[in-house]
Amino acid sequence: MLLWLTEFLSQYVSGFSVFQYLTFRTMVSVVTALAMSLLIGPHVIERLSHYQIGQTVREDGPESHFSKAGTPTMGGALILIVILITTLAWGDLSNRYVWTVLLVTMAFGAIGWVDDYLKLSRKNSRGLIARWKYLWQSVVGLLAAWFLYSSAVLPAETALIVPFFKEVAIPLGIAFVVLAYFLIVGMSNAVNLTDGLDGLAILPTVMVGAALGLIAYLVGHVEFSEYLQIPYIPDAGELSVFCGALIGAGLGFLWFNTYPAQVFMGDVGALALGAALGVVAVIVRHEIVVLIMGGLFVLETVSVILQVASFRLTGKRIFRMAPIHHHFELKGWPEPRVIVRFWIITLVLVLVGLSTLKLR
Repeated sequence: MLLWLTEFLSQYVSGFSVFQYLTFRTMVSVVTALAMSLLIGPHVIERLSHYQIGQTVREDGPESHFSKAGTPTMGGALILIVILITTLAWGDLSNRYVWTVLLVTMAFGAIGWVDDYLKLSRKNSRGLIARWKYLWQSVVGLLAAWFLYSSAVLPAETALIVPFFKEVAIPLGIAFVVLAYFLIVGMSNAVNLTDGLDGLAILPTVMVGAALGLIAYLVGHVEFSEYLQIPYIPDAGELSVFCGALIGAGLGFLWFNTYPAQVFMGDVGALALGAALGVVAVIVRHEIVVLIMGGLFVLETVSVILQVASFRLTGKRIFRMAPIHHHFELKGWPEPRVIVRFWIITLVLVLVGLSTLKLR
Protein backbone atom coordinates (compact mmCIF):
# COMPACT_ATOMS: atom_id res chain seq x y z
CA MET A 1 0.00 0.00 0.00
CA LEU A 2 2.75 2.42 0.92
CA LEU A 3 4.58 1.38 -2.25
CA TRP A 4 1.72 2.76 -4.32
CA LEU A 5 1.57 5.90 -2.21
CA THR A 6 5.29 6.60 -2.55
CA GLU A 7 5.08 5.93 -6.29
CA PHE A 8 2.37 8.59 -6.53
CA LEU A 9 4.27 11.06 -4.34
CA SER A 10 7.47 10.58 -6.37
CA GLN A 11 5.79 12.54 -9.16
CA TYR A 12 5.96 15.60 -6.93
CA VAL A 13 8.92 14.87 -4.66
CA SER A 14 11.73 12.96 -6.37
CA GLY A 15 13.06 11.65 -3.04
CA PHE A 16 10.13 9.25 -2.75
CA SER A 17 11.39 7.36 -5.82
CA VAL A 18 13.90 5.58 -3.55
CA PHE A 19 11.03 3.40 -2.33
CA GLN A 20 10.79 1.85 -5.80
CA TYR A 21 14.11 0.10 -5.19
CA LEU A 22 13.59 -3.44 -3.93
CA THR A 23 16.73 -3.42 -1.79
CA PHE A 24 15.61 -0.25 0.00
CA ARG A 25 12.11 -1.58 0.65
CA THR A 26 13.60 -4.80 2.02
CA MET A 27 15.73 -2.86 4.49
CA VAL A 28 12.78 -0.68 5.44
CA SER A 29 10.63 -3.76 6.00
CA VAL A 30 13.22 -5.15 8.43
CA VAL A 31 13.29 -1.91 10.42
CA THR A 32 9.49 -1.50 10.31
CA ALA A 33 8.84 -5.03 11.54
CA LEU A 34 11.50 -4.81 14.26
CA ALA A 35 10.22 -1.47 15.55
CA MET A 36 6.61 -2.65 15.50
CA SER A 37 7.49 -5.84 17.40
CA LEU A 38 9.40 -3.96 20.10
CA LEU A 39 6.63 -1.39 20.48
CA ILE A 40 3.61 -3.66 20.72
CA GLY A 41 5.37 -6.72 22.17
CA PRO A 42 5.04 -5.69 25.84
CA HIS A 43 1.34 -4.95 25.37
CA VAL A 44 0.76 -8.35 23.71
CA ILE A 45 2.58 -10.16 26.53
CA GLU A 46 0.56 -8.22 29.11
CA ARG A 47 -2.73 -9.17 27.44
CA LEU A 48 -1.70 -12.83 27.17
CA SER A 49 -0.85 -12.83 30.87
CA HIS A 50 -4.09 -11.06 31.73
CA TYR A 51 -6.17 -13.74 29.98
CA GLN A 52 -3.98 -16.46 31.57
CA ILE A 53 -2.86 -17.82 28.21
CA GLY A 54 0.01 -19.79 29.75
CA GLN A 55 2.25 -22.57 28.51
CA THR A 56 1.29 -26.17 29.29
CA VAL A 57 4.42 -28.23 29.97
CA ARG A 58 4.82 -31.91 29.06
CA GLU A 59 4.69 -34.09 32.17
CA ASP A 60 7.41 -36.36 30.74
CA GLY A 61 9.65 -33.43 29.82
CA PRO A 62 12.87 -32.28 31.52
CA GLU A 63 12.32 -31.17 35.12
CA SER A 64 13.96 -27.82 34.35
CA HIS A 65 10.93 -27.00 32.18
CA PHE A 66 8.37 -27.33 34.96
CA SER A 67 9.09 -23.79 36.09
CA LYS A 68 8.04 -22.54 32.64
CA ALA A 69 4.42 -23.56 33.19
CA GLY A 70 2.20 -20.52 32.96
CA THR A 71 4.58 -18.44 30.83
CA PRO A 72 2.47 -16.63 28.19
CA THR A 73 2.28 -18.55 24.93
CA MET A 74 0.76 -17.96 21.47
CA GLY A 75 3.22 -15.09 21.07
CA GLY A 76 3.67 -16.22 17.49
CA ALA A 77 0.52 -14.25 16.74
CA LEU A 78 2.62 -11.12 17.28
CA ILE A 79 5.08 -12.28 14.63
CA LEU A 80 2.35 -13.03 12.11
CA ILE A 81 0.54 -9.73 12.63
CA VAL A 82 3.77 -7.78 12.20
CA ILE A 83 4.76 -9.75 9.08
CA LEU A 84 1.32 -9.24 7.56
CA ILE A 85 1.18 -5.50 8.18
CA THR A 86 4.77 -4.90 7.08
CA THR A 87 4.45 -6.93 3.87
CA LEU A 88 1.16 -5.26 2.96
CA ALA A 89 2.77 -1.88 3.61
CA TRP A 90 6.00 -2.29 1.62
CA GLY A 91 5.37 -5.20 -0.75
CA ASP A 92 4.06 -5.10 -4.30
CA LEU A 93 0.47 -6.25 -3.84
CA SER A 94 0.10 -7.05 -7.52
CA ASN A 95 2.67 -9.82 -7.14
CA ARG A 96 1.18 -13.34 -7.02
CA TYR A 97 4.09 -14.74 -5.04
CA VAL A 98 3.60 -12.21 -2.25
CA TRP A 99 -0.03 -13.22 -1.83
CA THR A 100 0.81 -16.93 -2.06
CA VAL A 101 3.34 -16.72 0.76
CA LEU A 102 1.12 -14.51 2.91
CA LEU A 103 -1.94 -16.75 2.53
CA VAL A 104 0.02 -19.94 3.25
CA THR A 105 1.67 -18.37 6.29
CA MET A 106 -1.60 -17.11 7.73
CA ALA A 107 -3.43 -20.37 7.00
CA PHE A 108 -0.82 -22.43 8.84
CA GLY A 109 -0.93 -19.83 11.60
CA ALA A 110 -4.68 -20.43 11.91
CA ILE A 111 -4.09 -24.19 12.24
CA GLY A 112 -1.50 -23.50 14.93
CA TRP A 113 -3.87 -21.12 16.72
CA VAL A 114 -6.54 -23.84 16.96
CA ASP A 115 -3.91 -26.27 18.25
CA ASP A 116 -2.72 -23.82 20.91
CA TYR A 117 -6.28 -22.93 21.92
CA LEU A 118 -7.20 -26.57 22.46
CA LYS A 119 -4.06 -27.13 24.55
CA LEU A 120 -5.02 -24.21 26.78
CA SER A 121 -8.70 -25.08 27.06
CA ARG A 122 -7.97 -28.72 27.86
CA LYS A 123 -5.01 -27.91 30.13
CA ASN A 124 -2.73 -30.47 28.47
CA SER A 125 -0.04 -30.54 25.79
CA ARG A 126 -1.97 -32.64 23.25
CA GLY A 127 -3.92 -29.94 21.42
CA LEU A 128 -5.43 -30.63 18.00
CA ILE A 129 -5.61 -34.33 17.16
CA ALA A 130 -2.63 -35.18 14.94
CA ARG A 131 -4.66 -36.53 12.03
CA TRP A 132 -6.79 -33.37 11.87
CA LYS A 133 -3.76 -31.11 12.12
CA TYR A 134 -2.03 -33.01 9.33
CA LEU A 135 -5.21 -33.01 7.23
CA TRP A 136 -5.54 -29.23 7.26
CA GLN A 137 -1.83 -28.75 6.73
CA SER A 138 -2.11 -31.06 3.73
CA VAL A 139 -5.08 -29.17 2.30
CA VAL A 140 -3.27 -25.82 2.46
CA GLY A 141 0.02 -27.31 1.27
CA LEU A 142 -1.57 -29.03 -1.72
CA LEU A 143 -3.54 -25.93 -2.72
CA ALA A 144 -0.39 -23.81 -2.63
CA ALA A 145 1.62 -26.42 -4.54
CA TRP A 146 -1.07 -26.79 -7.21
CA PHE A 147 -1.40 -23.02 -7.63
CA LEU A 148 2.35 -22.59 -8.13
CA TYR A 149 2.37 -25.47 -10.63
CA SER A 150 -0.65 -24.32 -12.63
CA SER A 151 0.47 -20.68 -12.76
CA ALA A 152 4.06 -21.47 -13.80
CA VAL A 153 5.16 -19.82 -17.03
CA LEU A 154 8.81 -20.83 -17.43
CA PRO A 155 10.17 -24.40 -17.29
CA ALA A 156 12.57 -23.34 -14.52
CA GLU A 157 9.62 -22.61 -12.23
CA THR A 158 8.85 -26.33 -11.89
CA ALA A 159 12.30 -27.87 -12.33
CA LEU A 160 14.42 -29.31 -9.53
CA ILE A 161 17.67 -27.35 -9.32
CA VAL A 162 20.59 -29.41 -8.01
CA PRO A 163 23.20 -27.33 -6.14
CA PHE A 164 26.92 -27.48 -6.98
CA PHE A 165 26.12 -28.21 -10.65
CA LYS A 166 25.88 -25.53 -13.33
CA GLU A 167 23.23 -26.90 -15.63
CA VAL A 168 21.45 -29.65 -13.71
CA ALA A 169 17.75 -28.84 -13.75
CA ILE A 170 15.43 -31.85 -13.61
CA PRO A 171 11.95 -31.27 -15.11
CA LEU A 172 9.45 -32.44 -12.51
CA GLY A 173 6.11 -32.07 -14.23
CA ILE A 174 3.26 -32.96 -11.88
CA ALA A 175 5.84 -34.30 -9.40
CA PHE A 176 6.50 -30.65 -8.59
CA VAL A 177 3.22 -30.62 -6.66
CA VAL A 178 4.36 -33.56 -4.54
CA LEU A 179 7.77 -32.01 -3.83
CA ALA A 180 6.29 -28.62 -2.96
CA TYR A 181 3.66 -30.21 -0.72
CA PHE A 182 6.17 -32.23 1.28
CA LEU A 183 8.54 -29.30 1.67
CA ILE A 184 5.86 -26.87 2.89
CA VAL A 185 4.24 -29.31 5.32
CA GLY A 186 7.57 -30.83 6.32
CA MET A 187 9.25 -27.52 7.12
CA SER A 188 6.18 -26.43 9.07
CA ASN A 189 6.34 -29.45 11.36
CA ALA A 190 10.15 -29.37 11.54
CA VAL A 191 10.22 -25.81 12.90
CA ASN A 192 7.43 -26.74 15.30
CA LEU A 193 9.47 -29.65 16.68
CA THR A 194 12.49 -27.37 17.11
CA ASP A 195 10.49 -24.84 19.12
CA GLY A 196 11.16 -26.43 22.50
CA LEU A 197 13.68 -24.10 24.17
CA ASP A 198 13.79 -20.34 24.70
CA GLY A 199 14.79 -18.77 21.38
CA LEU A 200 15.94 -22.06 19.88
CA ALA A 201 13.64 -21.98 16.83
CA ILE A 202 13.23 -18.28 16.12
CA LEU A 203 16.83 -17.26 15.43
CA PRO A 204 17.54 -20.18 13.04
CA THR A 205 14.26 -19.28 11.32
CA VAL A 206 15.48 -15.70 10.96
CA MET A 207 18.86 -16.83 9.61
CA VAL A 208 17.33 -19.19 7.05
CA GLY A 209 14.73 -16.55 6.17
CA ALA A 210 17.46 -13.96 5.60
CA ALA A 211 19.34 -16.33 3.29
CA LEU A 212 16.14 -17.09 1.36
CA GLY A 213 15.50 -13.36 1.04
CA LEU A 214 18.92 -12.94 -0.56
CA ILE A 215 18.29 -15.90 -2.88
CA ALA A 216 14.88 -14.48 -3.82
CA TYR A 217 16.49 -11.18 -4.78
CA LEU A 218 19.14 -12.94 -6.89
CA VAL A 219 16.79 -15.32 -8.75
CA GLY A 220 14.46 -12.41 -9.48
CA HIS A 221 17.27 -10.36 -11.04
CA VAL A 222 18.16 -11.21 -14.66
CA GLU A 223 21.83 -10.22 -14.49
CA PHE A 224 22.60 -11.75 -11.08
CA SER A 225 20.86 -15.02 -11.90
CA GLU A 226 22.74 -15.26 -15.21
CA TYR A 227 26.07 -14.50 -13.53
CA LEU A 228 25.52 -17.08 -10.79
CA GLN A 229 23.96 -19.56 -13.23
CA ILE A 230 20.86 -20.03 -11.13
CA PRO A 231 17.32 -20.07 -12.55
CA TYR A 232 15.70 -16.73 -13.29
CA ILE A 233 12.22 -16.55 -11.73
CA PRO A 234 10.42 -13.34 -12.75
CA ASP A 235 8.79 -11.46 -9.84
CA ALA A 236 10.33 -13.75 -7.21
CA GLY A 237 12.59 -10.92 -6.03
CA GLU A 238 9.62 -9.28 -4.33
CA LEU A 239 9.72 -12.04 -1.72
CA SER A 240 12.78 -10.36 -0.23
CA VAL A 241 10.38 -7.81 1.26
CA PHE A 242 8.44 -10.61 2.94
CA CYS A 243 11.68 -12.14 4.20
CA GLY A 244 12.73 -8.73 5.49
CA ALA A 245 9.49 -8.55 7.46
CA LEU A 246 10.17 -12.05 8.81
CA ILE A 247 13.67 -11.02 9.90
CA GLY A 248 12.48 -7.90 11.72
CA ALA A 249 9.49 -9.61 13.34
CA GLY A 250 11.63 -12.59 14.35
CA LEU A 251 14.36 -10.48 15.93
CA GLY A 252 11.74 -8.39 17.72
CA PHE A 253 10.15 -11.54 19.11
CA LEU A 254 13.55 -12.88 20.15
CA TRP A 255 13.95 -9.79 22.33
CA PHE A 256 11.19 -11.20 24.53
CA ASN A 257 11.73 -14.90 23.83
CA THR A 258 15.41 -15.10 24.73
CA TYR A 259 16.34 -17.11 27.84
CA PRO A 260 14.56 -16.90 30.23
CA ALA A 261 11.59 -16.36 27.94
CA GLN A 262 8.88 -13.82 28.73
CA VAL A 263 6.67 -15.34 26.04
CA PHE A 264 6.59 -18.48 23.89
CA MET A 265 5.85 -18.68 20.19
CA GLY A 266 3.39 -21.54 20.31
CA ASP A 267 2.21 -23.55 17.32
CA VAL A 268 0.55 -20.45 15.88
CA GLY A 269 4.02 -19.08 15.16
CA ALA A 270 6.09 -22.23 14.63
CA LEU A 271 3.79 -23.90 12.11
CA ALA A 272 3.35 -20.67 10.17
CA LEU A 273 7.03 -19.71 10.01
CA GLY A 274 8.07 -23.19 8.95
CA ALA A 275 5.49 -23.18 6.15
CA ALA A 276 6.68 -19.71 5.11
CA LEU A 277 10.26 -20.94 4.74
CA GLY A 278 9.04 -23.94 2.77
CA VAL A 279 6.90 -22.03 0.28
CA VAL A 280 9.56 -19.35 -0.30
CA ALA A 281 12.13 -22.08 -0.98
CA VAL A 282 9.77 -23.71 -3.49
CA ILE A 283 9.14 -20.44 -5.32
CA VAL A 284 12.83 -19.55 -5.61
CA ARG A 285 13.60 -23.17 -6.65
CA HIS A 286 16.09 -23.92 -3.90
CA GLU A 287 14.46 -26.82 -2.07
CA ILE A 288 17.67 -28.80 -1.59
CA VAL A 289 19.55 -25.71 -0.42
CA VAL A 290 16.91 -24.88 2.21
CA LEU A 291 17.26 -28.40 3.61
CA ILE A 292 20.99 -27.72 3.98
CA MET A 293 20.50 -24.32 5.59
CA GLY A 294 17.69 -25.63 7.77
CA GLY A 295 19.71 -28.68 8.75
CA LEU A 296 18.89 -28.06 12.41
CA PHE A 297 15.18 -28.45 11.66
CA VAL A 298 15.92 -31.62 9.67
CA LEU A 299 18.01 -33.02 12.54
CA GLU A 300 15.26 -32.37 15.08
CA THR A 301 12.70 -34.10 12.86
CA VAL A 302 14.92 -37.10 12.10
CA SER A 303 15.66 -37.54 15.81
CA VAL A 304 11.93 -37.88 16.52
CA ILE A 305 11.42 -40.32 13.64
CA LEU A 306 14.35 -42.48 14.75
CA GLN A 307 13.24 -42.40 18.38
CA VAL A 308 9.70 -43.51 17.57
CA ALA A 309 10.82 -46.17 15.07
CA SER A 310 13.42 -47.60 17.46
CA PHE A 311 11.01 -47.79 20.38
CA ARG A 312 8.28 -49.47 18.33
CA LEU A 313 10.63 -51.97 16.70
CA THR A 314 12.98 -52.80 19.58
CA GLY A 315 11.41 -51.28 22.68
CA LYS A 316 14.56 -49.21 23.19
CA ARG A 317 15.21 -45.49 22.78
CA ILE A 318 18.15 -44.08 20.84
CA PHE A 319 18.08 -40.72 22.64
CA ARG A 320 17.31 -39.95 26.24
CA MET A 321 14.47 -37.84 24.91
CA ALA A 322 13.38 -36.49 21.52
CA PRO A 323 13.53 -34.01 19.87
CA ILE A 324 17.29 -34.07 20.19
CA HIS A 325 17.64 -30.76 22.05
CA HIS A 326 16.02 -32.46 25.05
CA HIS A 327 18.59 -35.26 24.80
CA PHE A 328 21.42 -32.79 25.39
CA GLU A 329 19.50 -31.17 28.25
CA LEU A 330 19.17 -34.53 29.97
CA LYS A 331 22.90 -35.11 29.43
CA GLY A 332 23.50 -32.09 31.64
CA TRP A 333 23.93 -29.24 29.16
CA PRO A 334 22.40 -26.01 30.52
CA GLU A 335 19.60 -24.74 28.32
CA PRO A 336 21.49 -21.62 27.11
CA ARG A 337 24.40 -23.82 26.00
CA VAL A 338 22.13 -26.02 23.89
CA ILE A 339 20.49 -22.98 22.34
CA VAL A 340 23.65 -21.06 21.44
CA ARG A 341 25.44 -24.12 20.07
CA PHE A 342 22.46 -24.96 17.88
CA TRP A 343 22.46 -21.34 16.67
CA ILE A 344 26.13 -21.67 15.72
CA ILE A 345 25.42 -24.88 13.82
CA THR A 346 22.64 -23.13 11.90
CA LEU A 347 24.89 -20.19 11.02
CA VAL A 348 27.49 -22.57 9.56
CA LEU A 349 24.82 -24.47 7.60
CA VAL A 350 23.37 -21.24 6.21
CA LEU A 351 26.82 -20.20 4.99
CA VAL A 352 27.28 -23.62 3.38
CA GLY A 353 23.91 -23.27 1.68
CA LEU A 354 24.74 -19.81 0.36
CA SER A 355 28.08 -21.06 -0.94
CA THR A 356 26.19 -23.29 -3.38
CA LEU A 357 25.18 -20.14 -5.27
CA LYS A 358 28.75 -19.69 -6.44
CA LEU A 359 30.29 -23.15 -6.21
CA ARG A 360 28.83 -24.65 -9.38
